[in-house]
Amino acid sequence: MAVSERTVLQFGPSSATASLTAKVNPLVIFNICDCFVRRPDQAERVIGTLLGSVLPDGTVDIRNSYVVPHNEFSDQVALDIEYHHTMLKSHLKVNPQEAIVGWFSTGLGVTGGSALIHEFYSREVSNPVHLTVDTSFGSGEGTIKAYVSVNLSLGDRPLAAQFQEIPVDLRMIEAERVGFDILKTTAVDKLPSDMEGMEVLMERLLSLINDVYKYVDDVVEGRVAPDNCIGILISESVASLPKLSPPVFDKLINDNLQDQLLLVYLSSITRTQLSLAEKLNTAAQLP
Repeated sequence: MAVSERTVLQFGPSSATASLTAKVNPLVIFNICDCFVRRPDQAERVIGTLLGSVLPDGTVDIRNSYVVPHNEFSDQVALDIEYHHTMLKSHLKVNPQEAIVGWFSTGLGVTGGSALIHEFYSREVSNPVHLTVDTSFGSGEGTIKAYVSVNLSLGDRPLAAQFQEIPVDLRMIEAERVGFDILKTTAVDKLPSDMEGMEVLMERLLSLINDVYKYVDDVVEGRVAPDNCIGILISESVASLPKLSPPVFDKLINDNLQDQLLLVYLSSITRTQLSLAEKLNTAAQLP
């Protein structure tokens, strides 16, 4: 998909859209944040499909979502349309009463590529809602906004895509509010890789060993009164360790490390092949 040359305009709420409200289930926000931290290394944001229904009073009830793989370049945006349709069929088998109501993206506000993506979802459903979620929680609060788009034209010539903000109803029960507060305080930009996670665990293990060593040394030197319960736990922990010589232990660690590196390498190759297949499938469906 090539980025549209039309200008993207963003406006605040107006009287024309005052009666239109987007009601968002908190699970949708949790899912979007989870997809963001699990995004590919080269991706700056994630986008996806919103599922739900339109209530009799016109409220768009957003109850579910799934991410859609995409690639963004300087002059184009490519969506994995086949993946989108496959996921939609799977969701409809479980929740046949739900339908596409719009799409989401992480970040603040709309971007130049938003008009083109919104145009695609406009072919899937009339008047889709565009939901943006600020997953950085930079201000301590997750900024969640919803928009609808109106095309501005001069005669037969399209001039711009006007994104009009609409109110967002994010009601939570107490348990959901607690979970959302925890999400804000523990927000991370990216999940650590296998090697980074192993490094953190090894540093934590070394810190615990140093704490145990200091405690035992303080007891032996008489600086701390001995505790029989702690002594029993330390004795059981030491007894549970296998008796390995340093060379054998080093070989065991190095072998496991090589296995981890091999898995990382194979997963990297798999991701590359899937990315190539995605681009080829998307290019084949473009006119």
